[in-house]
Amino acid sequence: MEKFRFDSKAVHFNKKLKSESTSKAQPIYQTSAFKFSNLDELEGYFEGKSPHMYSRVSNPNTDDLGTGVAQLEGAPKGVATSSGISAILAGILAVAEHGDHIVACEDLYGGTYQLLAKELPTFGIEVSFVSFESKDSIRSAIKDNTVLLYSESITNPFLRVENLSTIVALGKEYNIKTMIDNTFATPYLMQPYLDGINIVAHSATKYIGGHSDITAGVIVGDQVLIEKAKKKVMNLGSNLSPFEAWLTCRGLKTLSVRMEKHIQNAQRLASYLSEHEGIKKVYYPEHASEKGNGAIVSILLGEDINPNTFSEKLDWIGVVPTLAGVETTISYPIGTSHRALPKSEQERMGITKSLIRISVGIEDYKDIEEAFQVALS
Repeated sequence: MEKFRFDSKAVHFNKKLKSESTSKAQPIYQTSAFKFSNLDELEGYFEGKSPHMYSRVSNPNTDDLGTGVAQLEGAPKGVATSSGISAILAGILAVAEHGDHIVACEDLYGGTYQLLAKELPTFGIEVSFVSFESKDSIRSAIKDNTVLLYSESITNPFLRVENLSTIVALGKEYNIKTMIDNTFATPYLMQPYLDGINIVAHSATKYIGGHSDITAGVIVGDQVLIEKAKKKVMNLGSNLSPFEAWLTCRGLKTLSVRMEKHIQNAQRLASYLSEHEGIKKVYYPEHASEKGNGAIVSILLGEDINPNTFSEKLDWIGVVPTLAGVETTISYPIGTSHRALPKSEQERMGITKSLIRISVGIEDYKDIEEAFQVALS
């Protein structure tokens, strides 16, 4: 696989069992457990002679997904989980424990903010949220018990491109682990592990799966840390089912061609909306990657445009509380992804009733533009 380039790796990551080598497509190992001929063979599993025993621990399909994403990220190991949030939790718990402290960027996805602000304290883990736009603000938040710096490669919903080199440098300076959610960028655009990040998380529900028909997560990174994370997944029961892993792997094979079209359409839509008098502001990344700047566009509607009327007039473009399907959709952060944030946090971040996040699909671009043209008029 090392000889393959990115697009080829995305297609050829599956590792078939020898007994199934005649199958062109990877079979679905829809089983809760694996059978052994005798007790010696069972004992052999614990000696590393057999790869699978129980699907909560490992399964060929879930292993394929972890391995496939790890290869695209340039990381040595990966593990699949039941959702993006469970992937983030497993990655964090591979580093942090009771009494530890985490420094996280303040402009996070709302679900991640809830996990860090509400759930981690119940584990005895303290979290400080600061601006990651300033190296000094990160530095000032670091304590003697800080063990992790956490951010997103492209933030949700304002699409700020994170300065990974700053995070890596601070991590090395203070001997702190680093973790990045790479969901919006995907390994197609950015490979944080190769930039020196220790753990990279994905909500595979989004672009890796690509078709809005699964819920899954993946974390990849340093061998030792991912081994620890895998044990957390096993012990917390946040493993992914074989069938959903198989579907996600099928989606992963077309990641490159989908992302190319997503990004082309998003770039054109961002340009069109930035010149429309009905739009107060357009948020779209700059210089994210040589391959483009992502498939999400966020907009701030003008004061004369009612968000509810606007959403109704979009016709075939639906309101969906997620992103990254092949269809163009919009999301309403203040009513979905960032709904649970305290009002003070919403105001500080700029999450208002006029903010719309657009997940740009792979349809003919002119159809997308015309739908927005009608809605805005």
